[in-house]
Amino acid sequence: MSAASQSWAFQPAGSSPTLEAHAGGEEWFAVHVRARHEKVIDQRLRDNGISTFLPLVREVHGWSDRRKVVETPLFSCYVFARVLPRNDCRLRVLMVDGVLRFVGPGTQGIPIPEEQIEAVRKLVEEGLPYSSYPFLKIGQRVRIRSGALDGVEGVLISRSGERTLVVSVDAIQRSLAVRIEGYDLEPL
Repeated sequence: MSAASQSWAFQPAGSSPTLEAHAGGEEWFAVHVRARHEKVIDQRLRDNGISTFLPLVREVHGWSDRRKVVETPLFSCYVFARVLPRNDCRLRVLMVDGVLRFVGPGTQGIPIPEEQIEAVRKLVEEGLPYSSYPFLKIGQRVRIRSGALDGVEGVLISRSGERTLVVSVDAIQRSLAVRIEGYDLEPL
């Protein structure tokens, strides 16, 4: 997908298309919604006075008889909503038809830091080329997909701010660590 074919959409109720300052203790939450209903649910939430964030990308879709530029959600099945972390505010979101649940343990959901929402907004808004990448977390088993270490598997760790792969030999209970900055990784 090229940078020229991407766009970003965010429209809290009654405001311009920019993120507003964190006001009144409201926090961002990811809301799991019905597949292919992200735009409709985003509009329903905004109609109920809830600030939302739905990053969209423009893609060219082709059919046998035509090609068309369509806007699709960057993260399918998710809409971000900014609400007070109170049960009555969460209930307003959950009562919207098509909303399945808040993302996180139990029914409460976990707040998303403003910096992460802002980072996604900036990436999409600037039109820089990007692509989806599997979520990798420290402590996860991964496999290197390219370069001289192609196929090597181990555990991803962070040491002094650098990504490191730990390869272990279980039988002798020994491990070695190698810096893997710049290598393409995939989760196992």
